[in-house]
Amino acid sequence: MLRGVWGDEGRFYRAYFKQFANKGYYATGDRAKRDEDGDIWILGRADDVINVAGHRLSTAEIESVIGSAYDVAETAVIGVPDESKGEVVVAYVVVRGRSNHLLEGREDAEKLAADLMDSVSQQISPIAKPARIYFVGDLPRTRSGKIMRRVVRALETDKPLGGLSTLVDPGIVDRIRDERANRGAF
Repeated sequence: MLRGVWGDEGRFYRAYFKQFANKGYYATGDRAKRDEDGDIWILGRADDVINVAGHRLSTAEIESVIGSAYDVAETAVIGVPDESKGEVVVAYVVVRGRSNHLLEGREDAEKLAADLMDSVSQQISPIAKPARIYFVGDLPRTRSGKIMRRVVRALETDKPLGGLSTLVDPGIVDRIRDERANRGAF
């Protein structure tokens, strides 16, 4: 399977095998951590890292904390450029079906957002706390179910969306725009 890069066999070795050649394994591009029990936790792709005020934060780790809240069905965390911090954390959150009433009342939504921010602050670091949380009905995803964070990032930064042909539901983009305009950030 892992034979090389056409026309540049050395590049393949340098990219994947050289760093750990003496240990018998290769670099996958994923991040993981080993806990005090020796268990390994996959944190996500190494390129899914946000740099907030010089601190490198894993989007997967932040998503894990937010997603562990009872009212949260799923979330997408992205880094957004910021003049003073380099990047800030922004979360798009889908609440569970019966928790949708939280989206009706601004006060309840503000409380849930504050609780989620507090959880991230306590479990990871105050630096990892989202600067903004948007409650949305769904997230843009491919046919295989993968959340397209580049689309979420483009919506947040008003950049071009790029190709949307792999989205299950291209209409989700307009719905997220409407939800952001109507509810705003918390």
